[in-house]
Amino acid sequence: MMGRLFTYSMEMEREIVKHVSYINDEKNWREEFEFTIPVHVRFSETDMFGHMNNTIPFIYFEEARIAFLKHHQVFSDLQHESHVMPVVADLQCDFHQQVYFDEKLKLFVKVDQIGRTSCDLHYLATKENGTLAFTGRGRMVQISTDTGEPYPWTHEVQHRLDASRVQIECS
Repeated sequence: MMGRLFTYSMEMEREIVKHVSYINDEKNWREEFEFTIPVHVRFSETDMFGHMNNTIPFIYFEEARIAFLKHHQVFSDLQHESHVMPVVADLQCDFHQQVYFDEKLKLFVKVDQIGRTSCDLHYLATKENGTLAFTGRGRMVQISTDTGEPYPWTHEVQHRLDASRVQIECS
């Protein structure tokens, strides 16, 4: 396949990352990720050239986000607060190189910022050789199911999300 002849270098990666607005220092940004899930690109997620469809990273982000929130027991608190739910307010993906059928990726997620009713999550997908495949960020807002308005996190949830971020910064 023609796309596979392209050689991706670390110099190219650094140059590409310079243009991603939510990444200030690529090396430090990368080191802040702790939580990861494995992803295996399925045939149904590719086009006729075996290239991953550009909508698929958003599905991977959802999978990683849910696993991350479960890991930090955010959903256990929400079960007791049936009048609130987290929603994704915005989500973006930046593609750094092509991804193909049957590739194995690592998808990382972290809290970048946490507020009273929302948090910013960052995503990093790497190939088996450690190079960037794609990155992303998104804002998740907790809302009232009654009014649709932003609703404050409980102190416990805010602490868990904030602790995941602080824990990374301190290590």
